[in-house]
Amino acid sequence: MGEQNLVSRLQDKFGEQILAVHLDVIDPWVEVSPDGLPEVCLYLRDEPDLKFDYLSCISGVDYYEADPKKVAKLIGKPRTEVVYHLWSVSHKSSLVLKVILPRWKDDQEGCLPEVPSVADIWHTADWHEREVYDLSGIHFTGHPDLRRILCPEDWEGHPLRRDYQMPLEYHGIRCR
Repeated sequence: MGEQNLVSRLQDKFGEQILAVHLDVIDPWVEVSPDGLPEVCLYLRDEPDLKFDYLSCISGVDYYEADPKKVAKLIGKPRTEVVYHLWSVSHKSSLVLKVILPRWKDDQEGCLPEVPSVADIWHTADWHEREVYDLSGIHFTGHPDLRRILCPEDWEGHPLRRDYQMPLEYHGIRCR
């Protein structure tokens, strides 16, 4: 099935939940609203002629620039993106979904942005979401066990956020 046909089906079925389509880039992608993500993902997995049965990766990307000299290079407003790479093994096709979130929930610094978990749709999302939470500071609502996976439980902050400040020491051990 061609990309445009798939996108048309998604737009027809989910309407305003499909926020944007970018097919003219190196890695084409579809932007989905956070609220619509679980329903869209379930459809993509269960529809027999689509059957996106494999979630290969979830990534968190922080678009923020603290240096005033470099802010002009930032395209768009500061934001956080969650990127889902889907694969249909039987149809040998791939799809990239993105959910674009504010850097902070309700614009309150320190309140992590939220997106619904898809761990009940693809079991591999369990570990991917934990990694994105741990390193990028994105909270996956409804996740069965959202806790750190790479950093120690008592680690402060999320190291892949662009405004992260590396501590000088951790439990008496110098970090820098």
